[in-house]
Amino acid sequence: MFDFEGAVFDMDGTIADSHYVWKKVDLDFFGKRGLDIPENYGEKLSSMSFREAAVFTKNNYGFLESPEEIMAEWYSMAIYEYSYNVKLKPFAGEYIESIKKKGVKTALCTASPKELYEPFLKRHNIFSYFDVFVSGSEVSRGKEFPDIYLLTAERLGILPERCVVFEDIPKAVRGAKAAGMKTVGVFDENTVGGNRILIEKEADFFILDFSEKYTKEI
Repeated sequence: MFDFEGAVFDMDGTIADSHYVWKKVDLDFFGKRGLDIPENYGEKLSSMSFREAAVFTKNNYGFLESPEEIMAEWYSMAIYEYSYNVKLKPFAGEYIESIKKKGVKTALCTASPKELYEPFLKRHNIFSYFDVFVSGSEVSRGKEFPDIYLLTAERLGILPERCVVFEDIPKAVRGAKAAGMKTVGVFDENTVGGNRILIEKEADFFILDFSEKYTKEI
């Protein structure tokens, strides 16, 4: 269906079954302070970079900690999960390996920092499958904007229109399309703001998982 030279993969909810981690982090973070998680908190943070989320949390909920201290606390709660427990989504590794064998260049384009994505990818033996890694901290705006995707295409050395992006959140799909890239919506039942009907409508193509049954037409 698509003729592409570069494949750009989001991590959380797309190739990593990891959204439970952030629900747990949110519960623990607010719970330690005797607070409930604010309404729609996860959805508001879903397309932000790690630092943007920390700044938003500090500014909107009156915490005395600096964004750096908030991020450090989140790190301490999340690193263990990514290093030892977060699962790779079904067939994701096999699919990435298969397109690499066809000569497609690949990138991980994630809001998560290196401290989270690197141990996860290495534990599942797919770190070497990626040519480029781009984190949300490297751009000033979140994934609802094209910035991170344009930077990814630049590092791949491929024109944006020759890239296809795999994302599980409608906002991120819109950001990738604004960059001129083709988009594949990836279903994840736990994704906050990742309503299936909406992402099917937004994306150029939609898959339930990375098995050949759903990816053979891409």
